[in-house]
Amino acid sequence: MRARLSDIARQAGVSEATVSRVLNDRPGVSADTRQAVLTALDVLGYERPERLHKRSAGLVGLIVPELENPIFPAFAQVIESALAQTGFTPVLCTQTPGGVTEDEYLEMLLDRQVSGIVFVAGLHADTTADHDRYQRLIDRPLPIVFVNGFADGISAPFISCDDKQAAESAVSHLAALGHERIGFVSGPERFRAVQRKLDGYHSAMRRHVPSYDHRSPSEMVALTLFGVEGGEVAAGQLLDRDVTAVVCGSDLMALGAIRAAHRRGLQVPRDISVVGFDDSPLIAFTDPPLTTLRQPVAAMGNAAVRALVDEIHGHAAPRSEYVFPAELVVRGSTAAAPTRRLTKQTHIPAA
Repeated sequence: MRARLSDIARQAGVSEATVSRVLNDRPGVSADTRQAVLTALDVLGYERPERLHKRSAGLVGLIVPELENPIFPAFAQVIESALAQTGFTPVLCTQTPGGVTEDEYLEMLLDRQVSGIVFVAGLHADTTADHDRYQRLIDRPLPIVFVNGFADGISAPFISCDDKQAAESAVSHLAALGHERIGFVSGPERFRAVQRKLDGYHSAMRRHVPSYDHRSPSEMVALTLFGVEGGEVAAGQLLDRDVTAVVCGSDLMALGAIRAAHRRGLQVPRDISVVGFDDSPLIAFTDPPLTTLRQPVAAMGNAAVRALVDEIHGHAAPRSEYVFPAELVVRGSTAAAPTRRLTKQTHIPAA
């Protein structure tokens, strides 16, 4: 044991007496020093004494819509890590089409007596959904926090990305490159995030494109299903209307827009510029690398956990929406507007 103590003390940079106090879980050691000793134990391959094993402070449910869109695993990873650091054990609940619903997950989590729940882009984001389910949780009372998607009348903390500002930034970027026929592609309008992006898109178009007020706004907008396939269909509709740039509601939809352009023999960004939203993992390695609006996932996820843990410990977090700005990340999918572009209506003279 003497040799082990000296090894641990040397690795942690503390005295053997301090190591002994930590191993015996005695007071008089700072949190940083205690953590240094525990880290030294792990590095040297020693098993922590049973008394030092961290006990879970309780279970916390984490409900995400799906894992196919890489932005949701990114949120899940940040939130799960932050919960673990606070002593809580996360329970990940992933929805799939035709699978377990949000309400069914709620019943399962309540049966397990969770201490709280984090909802990421759940039914709270759908303006047509019944939000009474959340009020019933608040009345229990059960601490809940929502990420991405604001719902009126729910007294709980909301953590959101600034969708309106994101769309405005995308249009401003494209307008600065000389684009005027800028289209907007996204999912169904019943979702709060889509409504806010549309608001930002229209606002920026009126500000940057003088002729925009004189054409039907819907001419440049195509709303469909989220995902690559939906993005391809919607972008195809706008390409038939001769847009030179497309702002997309997600990175996956942007990849669909690029596919639609390629199938028409167009090159990105020479013939059509594309902007995504999320800055999902690996999106910088697409061909071309995608210009997108980056959600501050780490900041948002940590804020959601702090608010929930405060609620669980009886320190009520403000019942309001915390809005985080998106960052425009310019890569290779946007360029100056083309002077002319061959379309299916263009006559190509014979050689």
